Amino acid sequence: MSTAAAALLRDHLLHRQSKGETHVLLRPGAFGKAAISGRPEPKVEAPVAARESLERPPEPTKSRVSLLTPSGNSNAEKIASLVAMAETWEPARQLGSLRQTMVFSVGDPNAKLMLIGEAPGAEEERQREPFVGPAGQKLTGILKAMGLERSQVYISNICKFRPAMDNQGSANRAPTEQEMAACLPFVLTEIDILRPQVIVALGATASKGLGLEGSVGRLRGQFHEFQGTPIMVTYHPSYILREEKMNGGMQAKRQVWEDMLQVMERLGLPISEKQRGFFKAAAK
Repeated sequence: MSTAAAALLRDHLLHRQSKGETHVLLRPGAFGKAAISGRPEPKVEAPVAARESLERPPEPTKSRVSLLTPSGNSNAEKIASLVAMAETWEPARQLGSLRQTMVFSVGDPNAKLMLIGEAPGAEEERQREPFVGPAGQKLTGILKAMGLERSQVYISNICKFRPAMDNQGSANRAPTEQEMAACLPFVLTEIDILRPQVIVALGATASKGLGLEGSVGRLRGQFHEFQGTPIMVTYHPSYILREEKMNGGMQAKRQVWEDMLQVMERLGLPISEKQRGFFKAAAK
């Protein structure tokens, strides 16, 4: 502390002491050169809560993500502009942990239903389209059961590049928070362009990337709100595939379908008795 600053602090403390104050909340050791020579030093004591807050590392804060400004008038033109921007997006490229091929989105840029997954896999990277591998085929089947085609919805990922691994081959991994954050401006801008009636977050990575904390098991089955838009969290199709290999996957498929029935109701889609009865017989 400079001599001038120490003098100012000393005068301030003397003034407060003259008013009868005996405790001053200061970080331990902050007096330094400001000690008052020849006078009893005001007692420095931080309450327990204050001391604990000083000892704890600061909580991480999520900075507000700014929307991008794509060119174009129609939604299709704006999405095309975003695709061009993503190809050379430096925040993602500079990480060095994502592969080079960018995979953006597929579907109707005016769709009322937006589905968000986690990141491209090997087949998605090869075809440069989200959800075209085994998990994508499962998602297509879910949409058909809802009476929808892929061309009628908008499908995107929380991360626009396939996360890299050593000796990767066809193996995949979930994107890190840093990797998701690098691509999040695109996802939020996509949502802002489409203004969908419902968003479906497929899996824990997508829901976490959108700021929803908790497991899929805890979050699913009810609508949450994301910037004014209803969002349903449900299991990723790859989870269903894993469950099918282990125990038939009936419970996972039934839970996903229950979530999708709620989505259909929110969208005002017709629901037949047959659709409502899916899995009921198996549950008995």
